[in-house]
Amino acid sequence: MQLQFTKMHGAGNDFMLLTWPTGTLLPEPALIRRWADRRRGVGFDQLLLLAEDHDPDVDAEYRIFNADGNEVEQCGNGVRCIAAFISNGSDRESLKLASPSGLVEARLLGGGEVSVSLGEPRFTPDAVFLVDEQEADRYRLAIGGRDVEFGAVSLGNPHAVIAVDSVDSAPVGILGEAFQSQPVFPNGVNVGFMEVLERDRIRLRVFERGVGETLACGTGAAAAAVVGQRWGRLDASVHVELPGGTLGVDWQGPGNPVWLSGLTTRVYEGRLTL
Repeated sequence: MQLQFTKMHGAGNDFMLLTWPTGTLLPEPALIRRWADRRRGVGFDQLLLLAEDHDPDVDAEYRIFNADGNEVEQCGNGVRCIAAFISNGSDRESLKLASPSGLVEARLLGGGEVSVSLGEPRFTPDAVFLVDEQEADRYRLAIGGRDVEFGAVSLGNPHAVIAVDSVDSAPVGILGEAFQSQPVFPNGVNVGFMEVLERDRIRLRVFERGVGETLACGTGAAAAAVVGQRWGRLDASVHVELPGGTLGVDWQGPGNPVWLSGLTTRVYEGRLTL
């Protein structure tokens, strides 16, 4: 069986999009890892599988797999790319998409720019899969001989956010990896390292569980902006500067959804044989 795929990225966060045939078994983790290999495969941070058949009340239904082959709940830049992909240059202004973490509204702003609602952020420990903790604005962990303070939030997937003086010198690989083996995060966690420049501008690097450091992370950008606002350090609208580009995040506070905006890019199309 041959399938056509599309390679896309949002601020350097890259994806392989496939429409998956109904009745076909999902790809095994080993096969996803082979596709994700940047030397021997297509190379990507996440695989996005679009259902061939879906509920007629939505425009698309999708599932997300990290480069290590494990399925995850949400991907902000991924859903922005899905919206751009299925609109395919049409004059549609909005779409409704079904994800593992719930419905997502997407707005097509033109010129490849897409804005998506990631829902209302959740701070409870069970939402972040944070074990044996009471909800708090800040948590502390002893990791590798250092005391690490972080905020935690779910945007459909779990995030820990650490404030740093400079993202250039932040121990992203060391601490990001160390967080994955902490008993308080049995399902792993995405770890963001945030440098606040102004009340409406931050720099950010993100270590994604199952991937490693990526050029950008949409839900990671949203998580940093939300945690920074909760700490009283950021305004409602924030420009997030990542290694791969800039994303916009808007959150008007409790009771409101988080909106993530930025450009999407089609890189190329190809075919693979199952």
